[in-house]
Amino acid sequence: MTTKQVWTSYSKDIKHFIISKVKDTTIADDILQDTFIKIHTKLHTLKDIKKLKAWCFTIARNSILDYWKSENKTFEIINFENEETIEENIHTEKDCLQGILKNLPKKYRDPLFLSDIKGLKQQEIATQLNQTLSTTKSQIQRARKLIAKGFIDCCGFQLNADGNLVGEIQEKEDCKVCS
Repeated sequence: MTTKQVWTSYSKDIKHFIISKVKDTTIADDILQDTFIKIHTKLHTLKDIKKLKAWCFTIARNSILDYWKSENKTFEIINFENEETIEENIHTEKDCLQGILKNLPKKYRDPLFLSDIKGLKQQEIATQLNQTLSTTKSQIQRARKLIAKGFIDCCGFQLNADGNLVGEIQEKEDCKVCS
């Protein structure tokens, strides 16, 4: 499938999805463009065409998160967590991540949320949680490692030579964490 075919099939739905999150059509157009640049450059890596739609929406979701983070704005992560899956029978990284986050101890989940989602500086988090900066840094790093381990345990991902997770999401019934 070509990028043009993906655009024809999904661009309107993806744009509506983006607008529902950013509430600004100009910004939505920029995020849509960014999303399709990523789709175009990575389309050749998609191994299962049946997962194309979910894959495209995952890229859009990540582009929205990148936008919010780059703008240093906060948003309600609940909007992403409670959102119904685009196609109910497609298993995505989001499913696995939700299962992994549910199993993450609160002492790691809270600093990670404040850092990676809310965009707070680690010193601010330490102050807010009434703990040392070194404890906060350790908890955030530990949380990230536990999430990576969760993907390894859940879907059989592996760490490559650069320390990045590589692999594909398995069918839901094959996952050990989110099934």
